[in-house]
Amino acid sequence: MPAGRLAALVFISATSLVLASACGGSSALPGKLTFFSDDRGNRDIYLPKDDRAGRPDRIEGLPWEGFPAWSPDGDHIAFYSGDERQRDVFVAGADGSGVSNLTENAAEDAFPAWSPDGSRIAFYSDRDGNGEVYLMNSDGSSVTRLTDNAAVDFPYAWSPDGTRIAFGSLRDGNLEIYVMDGDGSNVFRLTDSAAADFAPVWSPDGERIAFASERDGNTEVYVMSADGSVPVNLTVRPLQDGSPAWSPGGGSIAFASQRSGNPEIYVMDLAYSGLTRITQAPREDSSPAWSPEGARIAFVSNRDFNSEIYIANDDGSAQTRLTDDPAPDRGPAWSPDGSRIAFESFRDGRSEVLLVNADGTGLTRLAGGR
Repeated sequence: MPAGRLAALVFISATSLVLASACGGSSALPGKLTFFSDDRGNRDIYLPKDDRAGRPDRIEGLPWEGFPAWSPDGDHIAFYSGDERQRDVFVAGADGSGVSNLTENAAEDAFPAWSPDGSRIAFYSDRDGNGEVYLMNSDGSSVTRLTDNAAVDFPYAWSPDGTRIAFGSLRDGNLEIYVMDGDGSNVFRLTDSAAADFAPVWSPDGERIAFASERDGNTEVYVMSADGSVPVNLTVRPLQDGSPAWSPGGGSIAFASQRSGNPEIYVMDLAYSGLTRITQAPREDSSPAWSPEGARIAFVSNRDFNSEIYIANDDGSAQTRLTDDPAPDRGPAWSPDGSRIAFESFRDGRSEVLLVNADGTGLTRLAGGR
């Protein structure tokens, strides 16, 4: 769950977050996230509706796009798993061995995000009665609460240099993007609009942040400086655009768009504003993820009437289906060496993490939910 809007789009993912927008003013919406899932792989996350609010906004994109999350050295995978009662953050070896529950308690714990040096993991928890951003060592020790606000806060990603964490918050009455130092200090609001801003993705050099915004009446992909200045709408279309993903070299952004009538994957060259359509399927394609060398893109497609993992070259050629199962597969995440892809699946009526080689061979079950 990217989520996925907190990291994807309404039309892109089966995961959703329902946010209640307060009427007038900038009062924060109190509460914590409520998780729901069923044995068909549907997942929803709800924020309790403020009684003063009007019609709830349905927004996708909690940090699902980072689920599961590889450690920077490729030796471990972090994920969250659980049942209808509660979830915890786990870490397993990349070969499926040594599964360890890092957050074993009665609270909801989710959305693990590795620090670039692999020593720490930021995550979401409501263990103190409110949804906040926490930090722990990669072995689960030294848990520290980073945010302390009556509204829901949740982590997105670390800056490439490991000094800052981008996170989402409702503390000013609607969903906005914030940043703080790795120790929780120097909290700074990056976006400030009447509509939701979400799904921040750092550029590889840490100088810019791509994000999705509804400030123009529909979801668009924006880029801003890392200090929140100079936001630029890259997509400028009346239909939905979202799920931004930087290429490893920082020169392009892959995203999902409805501009062709149904969700497809596109790549924009930032230097020349050139646009390449990667997929042309009659059904939904979503969740683009660049390979580490930048030559391939993994994505999720429903073109065969089921959510499966596909791969394509960065020009759209050589599209290959990697998974083939009646249960939904989603959330592709490349190993740092580009040889494997981890993803979430519901093959046994529960959430589990699987691995597949980039050529579609070697399907391996990593771990399952409780």
